[in-house]
Amino acid sequence: MAENKKSFLLYCDLIHTVQKLNDDQAGKLFKHVLEYVNDLNPETDDILLQVCFEPIKQNLKRDLKTYEKMCKKKSEAGKKGMAKRWGKDNKDNKCYKPITKITDNDNEKDIYRSFAHLSMSVDQFNKLEAEYDKSVIDSCLDSIENFKNNNKYKSLYLTCKNWLKKEPKKVEDKLVAQAKKHGYVK
Repeated sequence: MAENKKSFLLYCDLIHTVQKLNDDQAGKLFKHVLEYVNDLNPETDDILLQVCFEPIKQNLKRDLKTYEKMCKKKSEAGKKGMAKRWGKDNKDNKCYKPITKITDNDNEKDIYRSFAHLSMSVDQFNKLEAEYDKSVIDSCLDSIENFKNNNKYKSLYLTCKNWLKKEPKKVEDKLVAQAKKHGYVK
């Protein structure tokens, strides 16, 4: 058997052979199969057991070859995918950089707010704060967190930015204040 392989296939049509054996012979056959797949190299002088075991042995060998081919294909596909993602020849299977900031523990301090599967970095918050008051942003984040269907959102920053379009911006507030100061608005 292959290293670290935890299972093997026995086919249903084996019942036709096993039914012709008595319980003692069937038990010996089953033990023989288990010893074989666990690399214990079983040997027997019982010719009936040898005859019954041979087709099982051939099936196990065929299945092992198929399994090894499949493992090799998946390994090659994984390596191609990694090379395509990172644009490098990566024969040693090492990750060049973390995929997201969230998975990198060093960047956890850069998160302004996170809940469920969403998070917003301090940089993203600062971009929003350039246009909106902190209290308005926090209120919007609370609303998103309490929104029933927030699991459909992919980015907290983009969702918040979208929701904040309904709110007055800092610049508008300053203009209104200047207009009131000069007596244009009551």
